[in-house]
Amino acid sequence: MKYFVSTVSLLASMVFASPTPDFGSSKIAKRAALTDVATGWASLNGGTTGGGSAAPVTVSDYAGLVTAVAGTEPKVVIISGPITQEAAQVKIGSNTTLVGADSSVTLTGFGLLVRNDNNVIIRNLAIAKVTAANGDAIGVQYGNNIWIDHVDLSADRTKDKDFYDGLCDLTRQASFITLSNSYIHDHWKGSLIGHSDSNGAEDTGHLTVTQNNNHWKNIHSRTPSIRFGQAHIYNSYFEATTDGINVRQGAEVLVESNVFDGTTKPLFTVDTGGAVEKDNVWGAGSNTVPAGKLSTVEYQYELLGSGAVIAAVVGKSGNTLSFARGDAAPAAPAAPASSATGTTPSAPTSTGGTGSSSGSDVDPQESPVPTTTRSKKSGGKKTASSKAPKKTKS
Repeated sequence: MKYFVSTVSLLASMVFASPTPDFGSSKIAKRAALTDVATGWASLNGGTTGGGSAAPVTVSDYAGLVTAVAGTEPKVVIISGPITQEAAQVKIGSNTTLVGADSSVTLTGFGLLVRNDNNVIIRNLAIAKVTAANGDAIGVQYGNNIWIDHVDLSADRTKDKDFYDGLCDLTRQASFITLSNSYIHDHWKGSLIGHSDSNGAEDTGHLTVTQNNNHWKNIHSRTPSIRFGQAHIYNSYFEATTDGINVRQGAEVLVESNVFDGTTKPLFTVDTGGAVEKDNVWGAGSNTVPAGKLSTVEYQYELLGSGAVIAAVVGKSGNTLSFARGDAAPAAPAAPASSATGTTPSAPTSTGGTGSSSGSDVDPQESPVPTTTRSKKSGGKKTASSKAPKKTKS
């Protein structure tokens, strides 16, 4: 059963979670449009339009990508195929739409950074194996109105937990952000919202995030971990994740229509925070967060109902879209080394908030990493993806 929820009255402003493709064992790309509308918190504060109707350009390598997404003028950039480069995060300027042309587009060895920029759309990309020296797979710092949709973010769990940094870290006043329809998997640290317990003076009143219709799999912790801000998490499947949603430092979360399967602590806190939860399947775990205050949000959204979540997200989240490239012109050739942006982007330092709290520091709130699994892949217990586990009360 589907439920429709609204806290605004104008039908014209209604937005729903982006449609996901419908396929069985084989991936069939879902045609998407560059003009698709942002959902969740990214739809507020004037909305997130990215490059809008700017003429699309295509890029096919790291240097071309760095140049194409720089600056604040409206721009639409289509990546035409996979790019492998051990390099720093590519900094995306304001008013940018960045999409992968189809499911073949994987960025390996480097990630994306939005810092001091606003109004950015990132869709239909896989990003893999970004080492900690090169930052997060996706990082947002001091940025507003960011829509991250249909991305596949991963690394592996065969290496030490600090070999890679976060997969999607939203820090330093980042606000009005949506992470939707995405596959986040095979990593020690998933998504950090708010990077430090000591940053409350800066972060309080910011860090408003929607995470919906996502598939989290084989993640040890931070799915997400949120400090100070507000998060709306719904229609998502958490499969073989150790720690689930970690609510801390006064954060408030609204958690609806999610399924947790093989998760030790699906919704928890060890300091302060609050949660409003509705129609969640906790599996063998439970909700240990005190009742919270975030019971409504100011945008429209669709609740699938927990019984329909697994079928809706497994195999359909991630970079499963296809964008037409007929009207896209190739981008101008990038300048070597010292490019049009001035210098090649450098890896963020610890003061730049690249993601995890302090790199190798142990977070006492998170479950300890099993030392026996650091030298070999830890895939977690295999769970069925065709039906939900037995529903329990919170």
